[in-house]
Amino acid sequence: MNAPTPSAAAENPRPVESDVAAEISKLVEESIPRRTPELETDVERIRCSVARLAVNSIDGLQGLTSELQELQRFLNAEVQRVQGEIESALAGIRIIIDTIAPWKGGPVSLAPPTTARAGRTTPTGNIEIAQPRR
Repeated sequence: MNAPTPSAAAENPRPVESDVAAEISKLVEESIPRRTPELETDVERIRCSVARLAVNSIDGLQGLTSELQELQRFLNAEVQRVQGEIESALAGIRIIIDTIAPWKGGPVSLAPPTTARAGRTTPTGNIEIAQPRR
């Protein structure tokens, strides 16, 4: 009989899967380049540069934010001031209108004045045509 017996399985304590996993890990470690002190220095220098640039950017953005908030306060104050001036001007105009309203005479007609001179009319309406001078 060629079938493995339970005693043969007990002789091989590590399964095949763990051997394959170990070989894969070994190949991966060999393919990854080792970090050299030079590489470590470059990585640290890059990290420091990124951190410094990030801090400078954050400081710049905070400065811009405070300037924009100050500008917003100024613009709100100007809006209030201009609205007050407009209200004052409108109140003055109302006073002037109320003062001159009684001085007005009868209703003013915007109709054209009638003339005693006869004129020719056109089919489009009563448009007076001037007579040629002699």
